[in-house]
Amino acid sequence: MVGYNLVMRYTLRQLEYFVAAGEAGSIRHASERLSISQPSISTAISHLEIELNVQLFIRHHAQGLSLTSVGQILMKEAKHILCMAENLYSLAAETTDQVRGTLSVGAMVTLAPMIMPELVHSFCARYPAAEFTQVASNHEWLAEKLKQAEIDIAITYDLHFPPGIEFSPLASLPPHVLVSENHHLAQRTSVELAELAAEPMIFLDLPLSRQYFNALYHREDLEPNIYARTAEQEVVRTMVANGYGYTLANVRPCSDMALDGKKVVRVKLSGDHRPMVIGMATWQGVRKSRLLDLFADHCRSSISDNAIPGMSPL
Repeated sequence: MVGYNLVMRYTLRQLEYFVAAGEAGSIRHASERLSISQPSISTAISHLEIELNVQLFIRHHAQGLSLTSVGQILMKEAKHILCMAENLYSLAAETTDQVRGTLSVGAMVTLAPMIMPELVHSFCARYPAAEFTQVASNHEWLAEKLKQAEIDIAITYDLHFPPGIEFSPLASLPPHVLVSENHHLAQRTSVELAELAAEPMIFLDLPLSRQYFNALYHREDLEPNIYARTAEQEVVRTMVANGYGYTLANVRPCSDMALDGKKVVRVKLSGDHRPMVIGMATWQGVRKSRLLDLFADHCRSSISDNAIPGMSPL
């Protein structure tokens, strides 16, 4: 029988701090992300460099850190080790019928504020040993993080995905028009796209989303009269509420107020227009844990055309 007498002189916590610093590009940002003191993270990195006899980072004065070539290789392996360690919890939970572990969930930035708080809270109420890390960003970023196995699942739209990502649809969001309560279209029950073409538009300018909105116009040989562009959904709503123009949107927040307290009015967009479809995106090449399967089931039961967390009905 072969015996093993390997003494590990570094810890999983030190690897976690190393990975966080590498992803954040600075000790300060890693400290904020982990809620750990900067000296603790610096000490962990220094210990790893001494123990492994390598330089992991190049320190740039007042400009953070950058990984050395060796650091990049070890960063990938450290992520793999941390993932394997997390899988031990998942395997143990599966054999004892417990539901525990950590799930990293990404969400489209336009969906996250409405859907994620209620969705995660209701899941954790049922499975209190489960833990979540949540990130919100644009569709392309989420797809890349799924590919790199940095997030386990993403709640996003049925936009373009690279090969290897599996998408499961949950609910449809048809486009509608948003105007201020004083806008001349605010009292209308519906409006056609052709009527809007000459009106000033506040355009939600996110990767891939912009193609979706432009395609609605181009399908009818129209061009939007774009007054302003922004990637921030709440900036769009506030500008609309203040009378700068109209916008097209798919999400339906329960509140009809912009952040400054002014009101926006939702008007039906007439015609046959392709909806956005909310769904779950996962990477096909990753083994799905029991925790992930249960969360996916929870998403299916919580998000449908009949009800969406944080959104008003049609």
